[in-house]
Amino acid sequence: MEAIWKNARTLRNRATDAERALWQRLRGRQLLGLKFRRQYPIAGYIADFACVEAKLVIELDGGQHAEQLAYDHERSRRMAVNGYRELRFWNHDVLLRPDDVLAEIARVVQTPPRPSPASRGG
Repeated sequence: MEAIWKNARTLRNRATDAERALWQRLRGRQLLGLKFRRQYPIAGYIADFACVEAKLVIELDGGQHAEQLAYDHERSRRMAVNGYRELRFWNHDVLLRPDDVLAEIARVVQTPPRPSPASRGG
């Protein structure tokens, strides 16, 4: 098994409280009938959650993300190059306002992605 998949499995087994809470609301096609995966490898990174059919990545951020902005920016760029839109939520928002988080995910999934400037020849 490739190392990134082993790492993803390890991360699934060490989920944060926020990840567990969101997973309980996304799993089993509960949101708009979409299949979400957790700790899913994309573009050399492991997405906290991904819906492949909607090309959406969801990242949950704790306090450590304020210290790794360059890493997160590059990661987001690589996800976009691979056709994925990305949503980021703070852990405390997932825990304290789960309905708002789910509403935002549903809104983004139901909004068609904008073509990138590269796809328009620019």
